[in-house]
Amino acid sequence: MIRLSIPVRQALSRLTLPVLIAVAFGVMLLGKADAVLTERVRMALADALAPIFGIISEPIARVHDTVADAGDLLTVRSENTRLREENDRLRQWQAVAMALDAENTSLKANLHWIPDPAPSYVTARVVADAGGVYARAVLLSTGPNRAITKGQIALDERGLVGRVTEVGTRSARVLLITDINSRIPVTLENTRSRAMLVGTNNARPRLMFWPEGSMPAEGERVVTSSEANAFPSGLPIGVVHYTASNVPEVEPFARLDRLEVVRIFDYGLTGIQPPESPNRLVADRKR
Repeated sequence: MIRLSIPVRQALSRLTLPVLIAVAFGVMLLGKADAVLTERVRMALADALAPIFGIISEPIARVHDTVADAGDLLTVRSENTRLREENDRLRQWQAVAMALDAENTSLKANLHWIPDPAPSYVTARVVADAGGVYARAVLLSTGPNRAITKGQIALDERGLVGRVTEVGTRSARVLLITDINSRIPVTLENTRSRAMLVGTNNARPRLMFWPEGSMPAEGERVVTSSEANAFPSGLPIGVVHYTASNVPEVEPFARLDRLEVVRIFDYGLTGIQPPESPNRLVADRKR
């Protein structure tokens, strides 16, 4: 082992830092001077490591797929369990429906029941959302020579919309069930109790005047009643929903906030008919 004197070691220690700086500076110059060489070295290193990465990634991907398949298997099992339970419930309801259908057929045969004739209807497009003296009404474009009269009933594909209140030669206005002037006799489907549906100028009309002891139930379906011969019975309106102040309202089935096309049905009812205009009366007398 070579022993250096103290002065030599002190001189070498003083030269270490300048030598390292010079080497670093030289490497920087080399990198700047030959960027292509540096890029080739980097890519050669990447090419050498790529097969290794590929070999390593395959088992990792397989493990990941195995874990995912296990999770999917658990999901499929739970989904199958849920579907089996739903099928069981549907079979029970199917049995109930078949029994009720058979009972209904028997009762109709015993009563010599004659079905109601299918009502005629006219399809019209909604062209305006409001107007006239009503806050909640829509204007329909009916076209000429359409047999629309006041009091006819408007429905969309979901349920009751309202009644025709004004008729022109090419248009008609429908009073919606949410208007404050709307009064509709209804039936609570579960208890078959009668009530009155009153518009509030809000999104949901309110239930009133139900029999004592027959409180409407949350989620109960509400349909029209044939009281006063104003509506046919059984037209779907909505479901009962209680407000924060415990007031029963009805969430309509019909999309009253975005009506585009409605159908005007003629059920031949005469219970509530608006007064005829003088011109209409004169025309009828001339006939």
